[in-house]
Amino acid sequence: MEIILKKDVENLGYKDDIVVVKPGYARNLLIPQGFASIATPSAKKMLEETLRQRSHKEAKIKDAALATAKKLEKATVKIGAKVGEAGTKIFGSVNTIQIAEALNAQGFEVDKKTIKILGSQIKEVGSYQAEIRLHRDLIITMDFEVIAE
Repeated sequence: MEIILKKDVENLGYKDDIVVVKPGYARNLLIPQGFASIATPSAKKMLEETLRQRSHKEAKIKDAALATAKKLEKATVKIGAKVGEAGTKIFGSVNTIQIAEALNAQGFEVDKKTIKILGSQIKEVGSYQAEIRLHRDLIITMDFEVIAE
C-alpha cells in the first residue's frame, strides 16, 4: 500500500515521502496516529505541486544547514559531570539533552531529537562522538568531551 508521510518516521522515511508499506501497518498505526495518508492520484498531484513550490525554500534551508555544519566541525564541546572518588566514573550518564544544552550555550540551535550518541551509554570521563542530523540529507559526526566538575 502506498502512503504519503506527514511526519518523519524513523526507519521508514521523511515528511512528504511516498513509501510502500504493508496495509495493516498503514491502516492500524500510521494513518490513525496522523503519521501518513493514503497516496491517491489526487493526493500525489497535490504533493507534487507542494514540493515544487517548496523546493526554493528547501535549498535555502540546506545551505543554512551546511553553514552550521562547518561551524560545528570547528566547535569543541565539553560537558561537565559529577564524578566519584576515583575521578573517572560519573554519577548517572550523559545524554542528548546535555549535549543539546551545551551546543545551544555556544550559539548553535540544535534539537535534542536530532542528536544520536555513538556507542554505548556514557558513564566515564573521556572523549566521545555523536551524530547530529541537521537536514534530511546532512548528518555530521561531532566529537565531545566529558570532564569532571
